[in-house]
Amino acid sequence: MNNIAIFASGTGSNFVAINQSIINKELNANLVLLVSDKPECKAIKTANELQIKTFSFEPKNYKKKKQFEQEIVQKLQEENVDLIVLAGYMRLIGETLLSEYKNRIINIHPSYLPHFKGKDAIGQALIHRPEYTGVTVHYVDEGMDTGSIIEQVKIDLLENETRETLEQRVHKLEHMLYPKVIKKVLEEL
Repeated sequence: MNNIAIFASGTGSNFVAINQSIINKELNANLVLLVSDKPECKAIKTANELQIKTFSFEPKNYKKKKQFEQEIVQKLQEENVDLIVLAGYMRLIGETLLSEYKNRIINIHPSYLPHFKGKDAIGQALIHRPEYTGVTVHYVDEGMDTGSIIEQVKIDLLENETRETLEQRVHKLEHMLYPKVIKKVLEEL
C-alpha cells in the first residue's frame, strides 16, 4: 500500500475528503503526513484531531526555500512517502522537492486549466464570466499550474452565480474527483 502526504495551507476540505475516501476503502493508501506552511491553519487542527502526523513550518524562519524544502524531504523520507498531494497548498514547489519527487507530486486547481491559473481562480472566473470553469488535477512542475494535466472536469457557470455558489459546486466536484485521480496515479507508480 502506498503512503501519501498531503500539503495544505488552509481549511483542508480536500484533505478531509481524501482521508474519508481512505476510511471508506475507496482509496487504498496510507495518509501518513500533513505538511503545512501555516501552523495555525484549520487543516493542521483537523489532522491533529484525526491523529495524523503533521509537519508545519513558517517560511519566514528560513533564509531560502531550499532550507525548508530539505526539512520537508527529510520528513517525507521518514514516513516513506510515495506521492505528494497538494490540496490548497499556496506555495510554488521548488527544485529540492521537484527533483526528489519527480512525477510524484500532484495538485488540484479550481479551474479548467489553462484558464485562471494561480490564486483565486474562482474569483477570476466570476470576473471574466466564461461559459464554463471546472476543476483540474495535474502533475506539478516548476511553473504555476503548468504541469501535465491528469484529469479535468467542466462545470457551466450559472447566470446568477455568486462566489459562494461557485465555491460550493467546485469543492463538491473536487472532493469527488481528487480521490479517484489519486487512486489512478498510485496504480501507475
